[in-house]
Amino acid sequence: MVFRLGLTGSIGMGKTATARIFAEEGCAVWDADAAVHRAYAKDGPAVGPLGAVFPEAIEDGSVSREALRRIIAGDSDALSRIEAIVHPLVTADRARFAGEAGSDIVVFDIPLLFETGAEREMDAVAVVTAPAEEQRRRVLARGSMSEADFEGILARQMPDAEKRARADYVIVTDTPEHARQQVREILADIRRRLTDA
Repeated sequence: MVFRLGLTGSIGMGKTATARIFAEEGCAVWDADAAVHRAYAKDGPAVGPLGAVFPEAIEDGSVSREALRRIIAGDSDALSRIEAIVHPLVTADRARFAGEAGSDIVVFDIPLLFETGAEREMDAVAVVTAPAEEQRRRVLARGSMSEADFEGILARQMPDAEKRARADYVIVTDTPEHARQQVREILADIRRRLTDA
């Protein structure tokens, strides 16, 4: 039996680093953002359907994220129309990965896990968290977004406290060592559950 663990957390909480730890500990890890990149790439499965609705989003045979941002900024309905096209493609990519993964525990790294209802497909959910001031420091230290961009993303994401309340496991990413210790404890707990099942 394959155990499906959803991994999520708000921006700047350390989810990418934690997903890497799960991979280092022997889990197959699927990355939702990478699946979107595959869908948007040249001849990817999103190019035709998005191009039919938003032809200006296609550049050199692939979907331009920058063009999508401009479209979303100028049209309040655009995001939901884009998501209606992209989410089923990402879900199909996830199902394909799950079917091919050669690991007893498969981790699904999904930033908007609760927001998209993907938790219903998981056997358990782990949420990564950090203090709010550390989250803000990490995001702004990247230098790729402004304070306003950060606040806008936070406004679209489920609050951290609500994610933690809905999680089966919470991983505090205060230090890499502590995060790894918690990942190992989670994997031991899941493997105990698999053995007892």
